[in-house]
Amino acid sequence: MDAPTTTSADNGTSGGGSGWFTPRTQPTTSQGSEPETTEGNRLAAMRPVGRPGADAGATPGARQEAARPVAREATAPAAQQATPPAAPEATAPEIPLHPSTTPTPPEPRLSGQRPAAAQQASPDAVLVRRTMAEVGPVADKVTSYFYALLFVRHPDLRSLFPAAMDTQRDRLLKALLTAAEHIDNTEVLVAYLQNLGRGHRKYGTRPEHYPAVGECLIGALSKYAYAVWDAETEAAWVRTYTTISQVMIDAAAADELRAPAWWYAEVVAHELRTPDVAVVTVRPDQPYPFLAGQYTSLETPWWPRIWRHYSFASAPRSDGLLSFHVKAVPAGWVSNALVHRARPGDILRLGPPAGSMTVDHTTDSGLLCVGGGTGIAPIKALVEDVAEHGERRPVEVFYGARSDHDLYDIDTMLRLQQAHPWLEVRPVVDRHGLVQLPDAIREFGPWYEYDAYVSGPPGMIRTGVDALRNTGVPAERIRHDALEELVAAGS
Repeated sequence: MDAPTTTSADNGTSGGGSGWFTPRTQPTTSQGSEPETTEGNRLAAMRPVGRPGADAGATPGARQEAARPVAREATAPAAQQATPPAAPEATAPEIPLHPSTTPTPPEPRLSGQRPAAAQQASPDAVLVRRTMAEVGPVADKVTSYFYALLFVRHPDLRSLFPAAMDTQRDRLLKALLTAAEHIDNTEVLVAYLQNLGRGHRKYGTRPEHYPAVGECLIGALSKYAYAVWDAETEAAWVRTYTTISQVMIDAAAADELRAPAWWYAEVVAHELRTPDVAVVTVRPDQPYPFLAGQYTSLETPWWPRIWRHYSFASAPRSDGLLSFHVKAVPAGWVSNALVHRARPGDILRLGPPAGSMTVDHTTDSGLLCVGGGTGIAPIKALVEDVAEHGERRPVEVFYGARSDHDLYDIDTMLRLQQAHPWLEVRPVVDRHGLVQLPDAIREFGPWYEYDAYVSGPPGMIRTGVDALRNTGVPAERIRHDALEELVAAGS
């Protein structure tokens, strides 16, 4: 959902080599960073251990987020010149604290899962949170200055990022705020960081890149949190960042032993369901393991280094094919390319599967599935998954849409209902605000004995979750897509 043969998917524009994002050299400090030398020496201890792995050349690396203008510091003109105009769908290697949900990490997860239980914060957590409170009012300046430092001091890293950086800037502060909130919740934060480390492989991120990022991050924080910044605060940030980066490095090294950094996938079918919604089916170049309800990151040959998240629209198939439902959105580079430009024979790239909006087959609880728009894609996959396991647990599907036209996959869902007596599909069309999806959910309740799954635009997920909780569904039994990723992907 809009969560996903040519000889070269980048049309020969990537600079050669066996992969698109292989770093050319180990990052080095540019001459333009000379005024920061003292600070860099203080951070010399920030060096993750890393793990030996394959050579860099051997294993290289829809849903809209409004871009906002970002103030740029006059102290780093070179980095400003390296940043072209914004693109609403641009994404890049995330700073190693990026949250996957709002306001909680990690990964799409049980929405009721809470941060660490109320307890006394650690000394480092106190200092980190104090820093974030200080820089909050000047978030744009902090993030802009961070990237200016990074690209001036380590110009080789610029090739790992997309041409447009506005969305990436917005992500930095959100990531830091999430880390500050959950810094003492080891179980939650580590699980997310491990997944993030695995996902970063597709960008070509290597262990030696992490110290560069940490050095520039602390440089930016110290500049704008000067009122509370001292040696103790800096030491807390160095310890925190070093630990975080090591978790990600170890996870990437372990993943390298069992899975590729990314998969090539050939488009084998492209069906335009409506003028702006397409079902895209691809064939990966090697087996692609995933679970129904999960999603992947997807990159097109027309916009290198710009990845978008899309949910799988079916349970795993015997023929190995993967399908995605894509809605083209205004100014959406990736979504418009997939809907209006992609054709059979085109080559895409897929990142690893992610997400925990999956069915627990160890129980016989009923499933309540709420899907809006292209959010019906993972719901369809969940229904197929239940059917393939031969279960007879009740499954209730509410298919929300703003008009009959938007019920583009209703025929498929009704065929599934005819084939499985345990399945009930209820289309809910918002007719001038008279029939709302939350109202329909409440009308057919109660649902407190069901496991609930919600998929669709961020606003629909929020209202759907509220409606479910108001009808008595325990928060820990509600699963949904990652709101942060939905916003960023421009679905």
